[in-house]
Amino acid sequence: MRWKWPEGLQTWKGALGKYGYVLLVMAVGAVLLLLPAGGGDGPGEETAQAEGASFDLDAFETKLERALSQVEGAGEVQVVLALDGGSRQVLARNQERDTSGGGSNTVVTVGKGSGQQDIVPIQTVAPQFRGALVVCPGGGDPHVRLELIQAVGALTGLGADRISVCQGG
Repeated sequence: MRWKWPEGLQTWKGALGKYGYVLLVMAVGAVLLLLPAGGGDGPGEETAQAEGASFDLDAFETKLERALSQVEGAGEVQVVLALDGGSRQVLARNQERDTSGGGSNTVVTVGKGSGQQDIVPIQTVAPQFRGALVVCPGGGDPHVRLELIQAVGALTGLGADRISVCQGG
């Protein structure tokens, strides 16, 4: 047996058939508006962004020491890295030129509400390494020394002339 629409809903049945897709799109849009936004202003994201923007030299040295201690014959490794300056951010800028050839160059900011402004970073540039010192018990062996220099050079971008490997006790 087939289900029949009640008498009062016959007109709604016709409209539903005619405008069904439009009503479906509107319903989906309403549901999406009610969902919480995942894009943005949560406190967890601000701290993650702030942590990612800075370079932690001590953590990098510790990680490098653990990796280099795995080299056969090196033993317990100590690493000291020297930096040229610190990390910096490249900021978004708005450049305006006028017809007379002059112009202005301003940093782009975004309002966060309540009168607060935030700068807009495009990228964070990590600091450049100046040199590296590696001290380990196996530093006197030429083969171990070569492997350590290659490993430090691969991870820091330093040339062999800026990496010193010493034998320690």
